[in-house]
Amino acid sequence: MKKNPVHTDRAPAAIGPYSQAIITDSLLFTSGVIPVDPATGVIAPADIEEHAHRVFQNLKAIVEAAGTDLSQAVKVTLFLTDMADFQRVNSVYVQYFKPPFPARTAVAVAALPLAAPIEVEAIVAL
Repeated sequence: MKKNPVHTDRAPAAIGPYSQAIITDSLLFTSGVIPVDPATGVIAPADIEEHAHRVFQNLKAIVEAAGTDLSQAVKVTLFLTDMADFQRVNSVYVQYFKPPFPARTAVAVAALPLAAPIEVEAIVAL
């Protein structure tokens, strides 16, 4: 199987030894995306909705750099440091994903890189 990395300056650079995403034969696998502003390299103080918008904008930029779009997402995983944010994140999520919605998992975690409140990864058809 051939693996091709994806990189775009419209999303935050990797903060470790990983690619923003990997393209395989027919699928794109993104790394976890946190609400880092690609222009500044930091997570700005914001409410969970603003953080969710930043995450989905970053994810969208990576997916588009791979030549596809969020409508082709088949699986999304959300990581939240506070499950009380679940409904507020859902209100943003539906602005980026439309029916038929991708399969999805939401997981509460103790902490995320750079103290982010949300991280998202996706598998997207090419």
